Amino acid sequence: MKHRRRRPRATPRQDDSLLLEAFAKVQSLNHEGRGIARIDGKVTFIDGALPGEEVRIRYRQQRVKFDSADTIEVLTPSPDRVTPPCPHFGVCGGCLLQHQAPAAQIAAKQQSLSELLAHVGKVQPERWLPPLTGPVWAYRRRARLSARLVPAKGGVLVGFREARSHFLASLDTCLILDERISSLLPALRELLTSLSCPDRIPQVEVSCGDEAVALVLRHLAPLTPPDLDRLRAFAQRHRVQLWSQPQGVDSTVPVEPAEPPALQYRLDDGTVLEFGPTDFVQVNAAMNRRTVTQALDLLELAPSDEVLDLFCGIGNFTLPMARRAARVTGVEADEKLLARARYNATRNGIANVEFRAANLYAENVAWPPVRCDKLLLDPPRQGAIDILRHMPDERPSRIVYVSCYPSTLARDSQYLVHELGYRLAAAGVMDMFPHTSHVESMTLFVRDA
Repeated sequence: MKHRRRRPRATPRQDDSLLLEAFAKVQSLNHEGRGIARIDGKVTFIDGALPGEEVRIRYRQQRVKFDSADTIEVLTPSPDRVTPPCPHFGVCGGCLLQHQAPAAQIAAKQQSLSELLAHVGKVQPERWLPPLTGPVWAYRRRARLSARLVPAKGGVLVGFREARSHFLASLDTCLILDERISSLLPALRELLTSLSCPDRIPQVEVSCGDEAVALVLRHLAPLTPPDLDRLRAFAQRHRVQLWSQPQGVDSTVPVEPAEPPALQYRLDDGTVLEFGPTDFVQVNAAMNRRTVTQALDLLELAPSDEVLDLFCGIGNFTLPMARRAARVTGVEADEKLLARARYNATRNGIANVEFRAANLYAENVAWPPVRCDKLLLDPPRQGAIDILRHMPDERPSRIVYVSCYPSTLARDSQYLVHELGYRLAAAGVMDMFPHTSHVESMTLFVRDA
């Protein structure tokens, strides 16, 4: 039997057609923060354009069903357009919405959440929570900075990838990073360039506590004794912790100081949580405090309540809930995070908590065999549908769902409302990542008695 040779997948031709310019009236933003327009009936996604604007564009990519383009001139600006303060805006892909006023950004995120809940989840909240907002600059306490040796540009570049590109945007400053990290970028670039293996350092992970700052150097070649001396001198000079990571996360070891204290942050109720430089914590400290406070208020915890916290991490929600409830059980797959959570409970003198290890995405996952009057969900992007399908008949009366991905929240909302009989009592967005299209949200589901 003869087999036909498959034709190569069609790709846009890099010819003069991609240089064509056009005029467009922008109708809305998509979920990536790109302007949407229809030109001759065809959808065009336009970088740098805002709803209501008339713009001149240059096509970047033309496909059968849609086109992509860049804004090259704003003819009629939106009242929400502002001048981006970052000198790297337009090149760096770290935050693409600096040209839109923060209030308009959060309104667009709420509109995006509303549409996904309606179209995917077939639900609408009974009320909208006021958006949770915080500082829009210097808010990011955790980040993974890419590094790349480019001799033609003077050494190692440090920063984020360029927008829609594999190239690295070298940063001398970053307005969304914690100022303690942003101010170190030029010195960090010099440090990496001076090492014996500058072409074998792909990443520097940065993590900030309320008082201390840690940098984790990922290196694919062994560090020499002179390298270690330079790292120690850098850490001492800039008063930061410096860690080495030659392989996976478990290989991370301190360089300077030899026995660094744990990073930590404080919540509004006085709870102090310690974490390591590679542990997961929310990147926006101020917004995290407000998120925890709102979640506890929505749960309406009573002294007799027993609460289940799924995807509990280091105890960010678990421990504050335990101060108000009879007992809280936290469930998490990562044993390292669970050990940190147990330590944090002891450190804060909280004894009415229990932490259990379980992969909530496993095929044979079972609902934890504990009483559950109230439930808090804070899953990763995959959502929580796998564990929700195992919810027992004796269901919690209130569920607060903290989401970092509105599409899976909408899917899970459909199941909670249309399959399990909950009401979507409230929903709202949280501006955890200003100047990006990333949407974080919180929803409240209520089961009537």
